[in-house]
Order: sequence, then structure tokens, then C-alpha cells
Amino acid sequence: MNAPVPNNTKAELLQNVVEHIDIASFDARPIIDAMRKMSFSSRDTARAADIFNMALADRDCSPWLILAGSTSAGGCMHVYRDMVQNGMIDAVVATGASIVDMDFFEALGFKHYQAAGPVDDNVLRDNYIDRIYDTYIDEEELQNCDHTILEICNRLEPRAYSSREFIWEMGKWLSEGNAKKPGSLIQTAYEEGVPIFCPAFVDSSAGFGLVKHQKERIAAKQPYLMIDAVADFRELTDIKIAAGTTGLFMVGGGVPKNFAQDTVVCAEILGVEAEMHKYAIQITVADVRDGACSSSTLKEAASWGKVNTTYEQMVFAEATTVVPLIASDAYHREAWKGREKPRWQKLFAK
Repeated sequence: MNAPVPNNTKAELLQNVVEHIDIASFDARPIIDAMRKMSFSSRDTARAADIFNMALADRDCSPWLILAGSTSAGGCMHVYRDMVQNGMIDAVVATGASIVDMDFFEALGFKHYQAAGPVDDNVLRDNYIDRIYDTYIDEEELQNCDHTILEICNRLEPRAYSSREFIWEMGKWLSEGNAKKPGSLIQTAYEEGVPIFCPAFVDSSAGFGLVKHQKERIAAKQPYLMIDAVADFRELTDIKIAAGTTGLFMVGGGVPKNFAQDTVVCAEILGVEAEMHKYAIQITVADVRDGACSSSTLKEAASWGKVNTTYEQMVFAEATTVVPLIASDAYHREAWKGREKPRWQKLFAK
């Protein structure tokens, strides 16, 4: 039976808050152990968990989180934060939406909401509500996020910034007492020295704030801030070269996936023989038949010299169903304990 459709008032539509799962509150080890003895996606999930634990146990390995899609809005936001806080992740490559429209948005005190039932999207538009599948966002609050990015732009020196550098400034701003919700991924990464890269940064609320900043500065005949995408590539490649052995925990695919994998090739172009990513798991529902990067297998990446195929696993599953299991399993097996945090942000300290 379908859930009752709410009245078409904004207050009624935005009443069920998305709650983020806590990987420390449950122990997924027995589930992963059972899945290891099963078949299909269950066994793939267990092997992915095993590979991630191997990466954490390898003291020469630097694990990276590669994040695309809307799992942060869907309830996995604290999973990624806790992975960073506990030294399970040393660098993050993500979409701008994941970092700005979802994480930074909630750091400002706003929420994501569950859809209560089928509602005409034109009704949502009339109420200024944006929809991601069955998740709602208040557009007025999202525009507040846009304008906050504008404020941060206006307080910075007008020059070129990598997305990593700009997001570091966002984390600094939050840590200065501006966060309404402490413990966001951005603030935690800032405090832990973990760099966050968004290679398509302006495809998010950050883009609206940056455009408004530039338009206002141009009208006033003043210099303005810009995002340097080439610097992003150079800086992440610098981390790859410094790290040596690396592992990729990939949720979704797209630009973040290819960006992280390409650092091996970029290092080679720079005359540095960097090893392929030693450990790699990808959780995706993308169809391998369409020729897209999101769905290309990790074995295919080996042909490009990007990923070693000894410890790689594709998991074809909707990410909110398996990411908490893999992360909780790793949290409770504690291979991350005793890892020295490299704090790669230090490579860019002035």
C-alpha cells in the first residue's frame, strides 16, 4: 500500500528528516563474514570489505575516498566523516554537490528530508523544494548556501585557487565558530589535515556563489577569485607521488573516479614512475554496456596503467545499502588503529 500523500504545504512536505547512519553503533563483521560464504553481490561486498581492510593494514598504503552521487544526502554523510576522523581515509576526491550542496549545506544547520509519498514535481517547484530521488532539499536554504560561498569568496585574496585550497578555506571558516552543525566532513577534513578535491567544483552551489562573486567584482572593476582545475590535477598527483602505495574506496564513478585514477598516468608524464593504485573497490549501479567511465570496470583501468588487478573488486549495488556495511566492518576490525595519519594537507602549507 502506498504511503499517504501529504498535503501540498511546504511544512508538511519537509517534516521527515534524513538521519545519517552511525557505523560505530552496530557491528557489521558478522554480516560480512556470512556474506563471504554466499554468492553474487553478497560475496562481492565481502571481498570489497576484505580489500579495504587489507589497504588499512598495509602501513605503506594511503587510502583515498572517491565520492560521486547523492549518498551523503541519503544518509551516509557521517560514514565518510568518521572514516576521515578515524584515519581510514587520507584524501577525498568528490563531486561539488557531495561536498557543498550536501555536507557544507548541513554544516550551515540545514537538513535533507525524506519524501513522504508520490508528489507532483511541479508542486515541489511551487513550494521551492528540490528533489533527489526520494530526498528533498529546501531551495531557499540551498540559496543561503550559495550566498555563504559568496561571502567566503569576498573575504579571500582575489587570485586562482585549487578546489582543494578553496575547500580548506571553507573548513577554516566553519572551524572559526561559524558551523551550526559541528563535525561536518569539510570541517573534520580541515582539522585532520585531509585534503578534499572537487575536480568539477563549480557544478554545485559553489558555482553560483563564485559566479556572483565574479560578476560583482567585474562590475566594480575589481580583481576576482577563480578556481584553477589544472592546480587540482597537479596537487593530487603530488599526493600520489608522495604516497607511493595507494588504495581507492570509490562510491559511484564519473569525474572523481577518473581524476583519481589518472594521477598514475600524470606522474608518468612528469617523469616519475608511480605505481598503479594497489587496492581498489568501486560500488556502483552503472551499466557496463554504455562505455561510460562510471561503469568501466577496474580491470579495464589496468589497461591504462591506473589500477593493479590483484586487489580490486567491483560491487554492483546501490551504495547506501553496502557502504555502511563495509565501513562498519572496517571500523570494528580496527586495522586503522595505529595508522600514522600522513595529513597530506601539509604538502601545500605556505
